Amino acid sequence: MKINGERHYLWPAVDHEGEVLESFVTKTRDKKAALKFLKKTMRRYGRPEAIVTDLLRSYGAALREIGATDLQDTGRWLNNRAENSHLPFRRRERAMQRFRRMRSLQKFVSVHASVHNHFNQERHIYSRTNFKLNRAAALTEWRGLCAA
Repeated sequence: MKINGERHYLWPAVDHEGEVLESFVTKTRDKKAALKFLKKTMRRYGRPEAIVTDLLRSYGAALREIGATDLQDTGRWLNNRAENSHLPFRRRERAMQRFRRMRSLQKFVSVHASVHNHFNQERHIYSRTNFKLNRAAALTEWRGLCAA
């Protein structure tokens, strides 16, 4: 994504169900940025059973330094969950007419993921009545969090 004409990169950590655990924004997409992202995510969520990445070589170099090369999986469609996690974020970004600073982007990314995960109900899995009940419960919980 671009901020004031400069390219920035969004690094999302997505779990096996497609929920965004953490997002990280950097100016570069190199080994140093990958290492910082992986260390931060592993510190917060523990060591995963598998790490699915695209074919960017920075991931391999960072995982080699951590000592977790055996956890990396790369494949043609394996990282679809991470790629599809961008879609709701992109929709919201377009509505906001882009970002002006990297700091505001990082703040928005960290909040957006948790709010979207809270309200995102898999509509194709539930019947309409169950979907409405789950959405109402999420909204009630959200209102309780905002009131406190």
